[in-house]
Amino acid sequence: MTETIAHPYPFSPPDRLNLDPRYAELRRDEPLVRVQLPYGEPAWLATRHADVRMVLGDPRFSRAASVGRDEPRNVPEQRESGILGMDPPEHTRLRRVVAKAFTARRVEQLRPGTRRVAGDLVAGMIAAGAPADLVTHVATPLPIRVICDLLGVPVTDQDRFHTWSEAIVSTTALSPERAQEYVDNLFAYMAGLVEQRRATPTDDLLGAMVRTRDSDGDRLSEGELVGLAAGLLAAGHETTVNQIPNLVYVLLTNPEQWARLCAEPGLVPSAVEELMRFVPLGATAAFPRYATEDVEVGGVLVRAGEPVVVSIHSANRDERVFAEPDRIDLARPVNPHIAFGHGVHHCVGAQLARMELQVVLETLIERTPGLRLAVPEPELTWKTGLLVRGLTSLPVSW
Repeated sequence: MTETIAHPYPFSPPDRLNLDPRYAELRRDEPLVRVQLPYGEPAWLATRHADVRMVLGDPRFSRAASVGRDEPRNVPEQRESGILGMDPPEHTRLRRVVAKAFTARRVEQLRPGTRRVAGDLVAGMIAAGAPADLVTHVATPLPIRVICDLLGVPVTDQDRFHTWSEAIVSTTALSPERAQEYVDNLFAYMAGLVEQRRATPTDDLLGAMVRTRDSDGDRLSEGELVGLAAGLLAAGHETTVNQIPNLVYVLLTNPEQWARLCAEPGLVPSAVEELMRFVPLGATAAFPRYATEDVEVGGVLVRAGEPVVVSIHSANRDERVFAEPDRIDLARPVNPHIAFGHGVHHCVGAQLARMELQVVLETLIERTPGLRLAVPEPELTWKTGLLVRGLTSLPVSW
């Protein structure tokens, strides 16, 4: 890599849901810049929409090539990233095992049940009386119940696996030793459920995965089965648990937007897309891609063997793609955001997350149109030491 000064990255600690202004400067003046993450070798950082899409979608950039390298990262130890560390065809082989459970058609079949769950949770919050914590009453239990139902995991175990899942998104919130303990616990728990499925077959996703493994061992090894299932359980709820309160926070701190959504509930689907674009869920970049040959990105030559990280949130504010990108437009007519990623690693659960976010907003609009923050905004507290941004609690009244 050329001997250019690498800027410490991330540029600043996460500040609520604000995006560091440095990204706008880089998109304008230096769309590909050298950065140094807390650990690992220096990397290029892509900030423009077109460049981010290219790095995520071009097969000349490899996740698997990070194996054996001192990959740029936010944690001292290098962690096994499972399917997220694979390239096709290995990645494709594993993804096919679960992809049909997350199609738009299958997710729509889950919508009525999700509506019932959301209705029950919001009713419970109302019964508890204001002020109430939206994180505790709604945002945490809803994605957990949905992924438990889909996978076939006992929701009664949620306190255990929700705690262990923090290891997947922790940077400094957990010590390396505690993070490894939690990952080991999660994998051991899932291995136990796999054995249960062998003894008593079921029609849920985990049961289907076990049948695939046992009928065709070439498609899925035992370790891959357990790792894939554990990853689905953790990622299938952890990000949405944080994103629900993030979206509600944005709406309640922009009360004119909440009022518009209540007046025009038909806007909910486009509002979810706009809020996904606007909210920088990630606290930093992760999962570097290595160039397998010399590639020009944004007018800069990335040499073979050099890693690139991308800022999806900077890409989602790119003035070349989005008119007035720092303004919330719940009816934005064209919205090619990449909040769920792009290319072969596009989030397999994107349709599920969309549906859950839509259902939560629809339920809150219907049941609590007077929703508002129950404390001054500066008193809200935010999680730290994670790959994602999120509120520790969101006290609301209605």
